[in-house]
Amino acid sequence: MRKQGGSPILAENGAPPRRPGRALAPWLALIAFLAVPPFIWPHSWLLAYLAQSATMIVFALSYNLLLGETGLLSFGHAAYAGLGALIAARVFNAGGMPLVLLPFAGGIGGALCGVLFGFIATRRAGTAFAMITLGLGELVVAAAWTLPGWFGGEAGVAIDRASGPPLAGWSFGPAREAYALIALWCVVASVAMFALSRTPFIRLANAVRDNPARAAAIGCYPRRIRYGVVVLSAFFAGIAGTLGLINLELVSTESVGMMRSGAVLIATVTGGTAAFFGPVAGAIVLTFFSVLVASVTRAWLFYLGLFFVVVVMAAPDGLAGFAARQTARIAAYGWRGCRAAYLWSAAAAMLWLAAIVLAVQWAYAAQFGAHEGAALYAWFGAGAPAATDVTGAPRLSTLAVAPLTLALALGVLAALAALSTRRALRAHARVTAHAHAARSTGAAR
Repeated sequence: MRKQGGSPILAENGAPPRRPGRALAPWLALIAFLAVPPFIWPHSWLLAYLAQSATMIVFALSYNLLLGETGLLSFGHAAYAGLGALIAARVFNAGGMPLVLLPFAGGIGGALCGVLFGFIATRRAGTAFAMITLGLGELVVAAAWTLPGWFGGEAGVAIDRASGPPLAGWSFGPAREAYALIALWCVVASVAMFALSRTPFIRLANAVRDNPARAAAIGCYPRRIRYGVVVLSAFFAGIAGTLGLINLELVSTESVGMMRSGAVLIATVTGGTAAFFGPVAGAIVLTFFSVLVASVTRAWLFYLGLFFVVVVMAAPDGLAGFAARQTARIAAYGWRGCRAAYLWSAAAAMLWLAAIVLAVQWAYAAQFGAHEGAALYAWFGAGAPAATDVTGAPRLSTLAVAPLTLALALGVLAALAALSTRRALRAHARVTAHAHAARSTGAAR
């Protein structure tokens, strides 16, 4: 950090200027996340997970233009992604459009939908805006079922990504070539939204978010600003929807449904709306639950909901805000001063996680059968239950094979977790007390 007259130069907000290395670190991490795993472990399921993560990253960043930058809560954001992907699929099937440019066509389609829907929705703000977007989203879902000739009905609209003009010998038929295109567009779209977030227009959107009356008093038109942000957000949402189209080669009515709008809301809030890379972290976490955890257990929605509740209660500013606070704490007090608190916290979190997973999987095994409980029975040496009824669920006699062992393990885990939580709270209290004592000593001097 440069100095002038013996004192460091501070930024406008009073904080030290960020080092270039720290500013580039999130971008390098994003590129490494998208580019390194396929070379280390080139499996089809990993490519599918990374492709869905890249799609959700663009989708969550586009949503954060509304929620984080402008303060607009939308319940129909999936309409822009789904309609943009649908328009891109129709254009691609008509012939002549290279697959490389297809996300741009989807973005244009999403922006056109944003021009129409945003004109209606931005007449109001706050709760009214959220309710209007909810109604518009439901209208799009209803149209998807009543207009099967355009939306494709239950089958959706399919494309053959290898049927377009090749590029440098790439047909984009193989999964690796398609994923390379998706990852490239993910980085390009993320860079574009980052650059957009630094423009004066988004600064005006921040002003409208924080105090629309004062923004109007200085000559800004809040509705025009909201309208412009909706169109821009719809453009990038259309790109995200088209990336999903390239990955799956299909756009269906589920692409415009409320489930997808709720998913992007969860990803954005979980990651944090105040930091640009917050939605990126939230998108990766959401895809982890919906792809990897869902492949192991049908209780993945329970775990996702529980994780979302914990994040909202413990870190209302999301994972990015939580990480920033802990980083600042370590920088202020040192790793040695915080080490015991963090180690006990990590131990408590792991023990509570083990206890919750054991209890939930035990309950799901009792309800849905041996498929959900095979791992539990194997862990505790009881073997997978063999006797099942006509529905495939284990009989009561089978479920009673090792209930005592499971209950004992659950009790031990809960007791150890409670003890670790108590130690962690004490360790954090000691860190706070030492900090207060150090500040008092410094003030006395």
